[in-house]
Amino acid sequence: MSNNVESAPVADPIPVDPNIEDDASDNTDAESIRTSSTASLSESIREYREIHGRTYTQKTEYWGPNDEKQNDAQDFNHYWLTDFFDGELYLAQIGANPQRVLDLGTGTGIWAIDFADKHPSAEVIGIDLSPIQPSWVPSNCKFLIDDFEKEWTWPTNYFDFVHARNLEGCFSDLPNVLQEVHDHLKPGGWFEVKEFEIMARSQTQELDDDHVFNRWYRYASEAQDKLGKPHSNALKRRFAKGLDKVGFVEIVEKKWKIPIGTWPAKPELKRLGACNLEFFDQSLEGFMLFLLKEVLGFTYEEVQLMISEVRAELRNPKNTPYYYLHAVYARRPLEDVEKSEDITAEA
Repeated sequence: MSNNVESAPVADPIPVDPNIEDDASDNTDAESIRTSSTASLSESIREYREIHGRTYTQKTEYWGPNDEKQNDAQDFNHYWLTDFFDGELYLAQIGANPQRVLDLGTGTGIWAIDFADKHPSAEVIGIDLSPIQPSWVPSNCKFLIDDFEKEWTWPTNYFDFVHARNLEGCFSDLPNVLQEVHDHLKPGGWFEVKEFEIMARSQTQELDDDHVFNRWYRYASEAQDKLGKPHSNALKRRFAKGLDKVGFVEIVEKKWKIPIGTWPAKPELKRLGACNLEFFDQSLEGFMLFLLKEVLGFTYEEVQLMISEVRAELRNPKNTPYYYLHAVYARRPLEDVEKSEDITAEA
């Protein structure tokens, strides 16, 4: 890799609250940053598969549910992430006046809506496979049902900022998507992705291979490989390496330890951990049901047993559970202006 990539430093240990108890069911402060979920599109336009009461897009290789339960979890994830970054929606140095912004895999559209509210002069587009976004949105925000892995139909050199978040297991051809991002950004435009690892870890315990955290990681990886959409793009630095390969510059990688539960000693990290425990309580079935049952052949009862095991271990503060959150952002070179002008002249 070229030397324009700034690697993420190793995160320091999180101080542990010496007064933690075995019962980690406390979700104190989680409700303080929750708000009501936004209204979704009419049920009449939804044509979804249903698996044990959970709904999924008809696109069979996407593993995540698109029902109200999972959408509420997505919105809650947005609230605590925004809170964690002190209200900031992005880290890249995009400037004060971006004109065209694209949000890949927008989900409920909450990031795109917040961005549009903060940047009223920008045109914000969110794309997703499912029509789960609200109909009441800022006038400068719109949503399209589209697959970012298909050929992009926007003009090249078009966007000032392309944003992505929480897309683990969504890329069958990451290099091609990064090339599309590069080509459709204006020279000088920015790309940013935030991703959390699916591997839960313990800060104080040595977890053996049979621990449920490690079993879940192996099962999820196996299932995603079978779907042709491998996990661990952040963990294995595929974003940074891929951005470098297609010509981005000023590539920055950052990562943070994110606690799960109320075991940290510092109040702000205890609150963050409470929010994450709540998020996982809402999300575990959505993470596991399709991958384990439909891809790996688990019975529904076996899936529920694994969910119960993971939930119990996450709730036990003696495990000091955490995961890594990654952010990668990079700029398309301004020098590409000359290249794009040359191409236009030749045409």
